[in-house]
Amino acid sequence: MKLASTKNSFISYLTLFSSAGTLICCALPALLVSVGLGAVLAGLANNVPGLIWISEHKLQVFIFAAVMLSLNGVWLYLNRNAPCPIDPNLRDACIRGRKFSARVYAVSVVIFLVGIFFAFIAPNL
Repeated sequence: MKLASTKNSFISYLTLFSSAGTLICCALPALLVSVGLGAVLAGLANNVPGLIWISEHKLQVFIFAAVMLSLNGVWLYLNRNAPCPIDPNLRDACIRGRKFSARVYAVSVVIFLVGIFFAFIAPNL
């Protein structure tokens, strides 16, 4: 049970961070420029060189995030009816863990969709 819980947490957090990478590459620069903070973006790009790399490889970042979201979605779906321990404390922790994983997944999907909008849809408007 502990190994499955650790795997689920790892996949959930990796999904969250990969979808956050989509925001960093596309939504953050668009937001800063749209509110007139282009100089802040230039300073940020100068001090965080990884930001430029992520922006240059945005298609790969989005593909990786989509794969991670898909894996996490399948993992959550397959384990939605998995048995929890009989002990009331462990059962409650199991149920809370499932709800937390579902919330993290939902937040990750929203972040991913916002990133897709700013990376691929907004530039064409």
